[in-house]
Amino acid sequence: MSMTNKEIKALISLLDDPEVAPQIQDTIQNLGESIIPFLEESWEETLDPQQQQRLEDLIHNLQFDGVKQRLRVWRDSGAENLLEGMWLLNSYQYPDADFQALNRAIEQLRFDAWTQMRPGMHPADQVQVLNHVLFRTYKLAANTQNFHSPANSMLHLVLETRRGNPLTLCVIYLLVAQRLMLPIYGVNLPNLFVLLFRPTNPSVDAFYINCYNRGLILSRTDIEHYIAQLNLTPNEVFFEPCSHLDIVRRALRNLQLSFEKMQEPVKAGEVAELLAILTDEGDPLTDNEAEEE
Repeated sequence: MSMTNKEIKALISLLDDPEVAPQIQDTIQNLGESIIPFLEESWEETLDPQQQQRLEDLIHNLQFDGVKQRLRVWRDSGAENLLEGMWLLNSYQYPDADFQALNRAIEQLRFDAWTQMRPGMHPADQVQVLNHVLFRTYKLAANTQNFHSPANSMLHLVLETRRGNPLTLCVIYLLVAQRLMLPIYGVNLPNLFVLLFRPTNPSVDAFYINCYNRGLILSRTDIEHYIAQLNLTPNEVFFEPCSHLDIVRRALRNLQLSFEKMQEPVKAGEVAELLAILTDEGDPLTDNEAEEE
């Protein structure tokens, strides 16, 4: 349905009328995100707090529909681009979050690490370079003060504040490693997300990286001990790479948990809707993927 700017403004002005407001809201909702600038303009022009609230709710609903739509497209296209998936989660809370700015930040980290890499470097030395750049030079660290803050799941805020949760720290590390063509993957451990370095050279053992502990290297035995401490039955899932879809699902679970802890049930419910888009019907939600301490 195509409308002139004048018609759109006339339509928005009808929101004042309680008789027709519900139908008008439905019509506006169907027009999609392109109408948001007009709603923002009306918000600035009105002095009525109730009307402002109505407009804010409409804007939020349109943006939320947009995020859901883009998340479906990302899922259906194979969920290949991890940065895009994390940016979509980011845009739920921050609709203006800039994908290109995120991309540039990761690219800068890649460049800083690349300048210190040497041909034929041993995997352990490659990890030392990454650890140095990310945890010493750039000072990325665990946000232990506000472990359950929703900000820990927002990639652009983690890059700004340099504080995150196990998952977002691993995601930044992973995105940089992928651009350096290193064989590093995410691993879905219960209560903790880690990375796996699986060398292409069969004579070098695979090992794990704990980004929440500044890139500490762990062996398979360390992971086995960790699983035993939690009194869990060992499962190959705890040792093997997970998909980008798994990572974004886990990030959404963390965000949902954060909102629940902050007593924001409406936001927690909306994040659950986003999670449902990425969750198969036959896939029961497992609690062990949430980033509990």
